[in-house]
Amino acid sequence: MPEESSVELERLVDAGYRFVVVDPIMPLAERIPSVSAAHMSGADQAMRHLLELGHRRIGYVGGPAAAACNQARMQGYRGAMESLGVPVLDGYIRHGRFHHRDGVVEGAFLLELREPPTAVFAGSDETALGMIEAARSRGLRVPEDLSIVGFDDTAVARFASPPLTTVRQPLREIGAAALRRALLLAAGEKVDSYHVELATELVVRHSTAPPAPR
Repeated sequence: MPEESSVELERLVDAGYRFVVVDPIMPLAERIPSVSAAHMSGADQAMRHLLELGHRRIGYVGGPAAAACNQARMQGYRGAMESLGVPVLDGYIRHGRFHHRDGVVEGAFLLELREPPTAVFAGSDETALGMIEAARSRGLRVPEDLSIVGFDDTAVARFASPPLTTVRQPLREIGAAALRRALLLAAGEKVDSYHVELATELVVRHSTAPPAPR
């Protein structure tokens, strides 16, 4: 999971190194092999769940603005909203580093807007837990007053209070696929595809509900 640029990684390829990037942080050149989750599809699933519940004022708290996974999740967020003609209100898109503190800080910003969201799609489970803390510190209940969806389906999602609705990344499968490709490359063989995305899945638990009557 390197932070090097695509140009730096291409130099390693040219020098004869064989590797597979897991969940690229930055967009990569075509000839650099990578394996990741289908971030945009996962974001679309999360957003359609919230939209089907009746939410229209939906915020997004993601990771670094330039990160490839964040860009894909934001595209899924915007695409789902646009498909129903729902506007993204000013201030509703916030960026952090996928950490718990980002949910607390950016959640506070969203909830203090003149017209706060009724639901938030968080770019990670950690961020979602921070959002829950920000809501409760303002006397709001989850999901009665604010619905929250996370991303990753880490262990904390199941043990959260309430258990977190989230997008499951197939982490074990991603690791296995990356290793298989690394072994092929090390043996001098070709891989069938340089860029592989594995399907995500929405796991509905208890942190989402229809919006409360205004």
